[in-house]
Amino acid sequence: MIERKNRRILRLIFLILLLSACGANKGREIIDRSGRTVRINGPINRIVSTAPSNTEIITDLGMARKLVAIDRHSANVAGIPGGLPQLDFFYPDAEVIINLTPDIIIASGHNPTGSGEDPFRLLREAGIPVVYISMSKSIDDIYEDIAFIAGLVQARKKGAEVIDSMKAQIAEISQKTARIYTLKTVYFEISAAPDMMTFGKGSYINDMISVIGAKNIFENENWLVMPGAESIIERNPDVILTNVNYIDDPVGEIKSRPGFEHINAVINNRIYQIDTDSSVRPSTRIMLALRQMSCAVFPELYE
Repeated sequence: MIERKNRRILRLIFLILLLSACGANKGREIIDRSGRTVRINGPINRIVSTAPSNTEIITDLGMARKLVAIDRHSANVAGIPGGLPQLDFFYPDAEVIINLTPDIIIASGHNPTGSGEDPFRLLREAGIPVVYISMSKSIDDIYEDIAFIAGLVQARKKGAEVIDSMKAQIAEISQKTARIYTLKTVYFEISAAPDMMTFGKGSYINDMISVIGAKNIFENENWLVMPGAESIIERNPDVILTNVNYIDDPVGEIKSRPGFEHINAVINNRIYQIDTDSSVRPSTRIMLALRQMSCAVFPELYE
């Protein structure tokens, strides 16, 4: 077994040296979404995507055929080819990736482990270009992510069309709710009790609540918020939205919390479940969650 492991390591080292030699050719340099300078060695026809939001963008640009591997969370993305190798999100297998001879790895700001270790350092040193899409903090950031990936895969025209379509749909939703004069307050939960979590300012979730014409009860808090039950009760939201899907009855669980029976959203039965994937993945597909949110908060506009 030790000999087999040693042979695997030697084979990996050989592949790295081979790729390093191939990567010595003069290419072009770009600045990725995290601010890193990345050298691209040639045309991009073989892509490894390591986050579902990036996979969704690649697919919606009509470039799914260029995917040679995805992360496991991307397995349910509509439109990807069948049978693609699936990689661990935090610990991708370097040998598997090298054997796929990708032209680029499109990674996420979430991929580094909690220690901040770059799981693609070895591959970058081997000459495989790795670009990072940082964690988007606004809808505008998502537009820029789409434009960046579109430029990478030589689909700028399609990228512009996708962005224009999103902007048109968002404008349509905003115009619909502009006729509402009574401001609704919203609490959007992404993690259930006892570890309740939500988003404040500097997040695309906060942007989405604003787009539908409502007010985030934690809009003055920074980005990721871990509120106590008392602070939610005190802010007394008119509507509660949850994208929690890892417990059997997230809506019922919210209703059963001590003290929550005094919240307007619970009194008036205004608690709704929002699609998890489209609300947690900063991509073109946030539009599904956005429409669900708008319908939940202002159902009278969609009757």
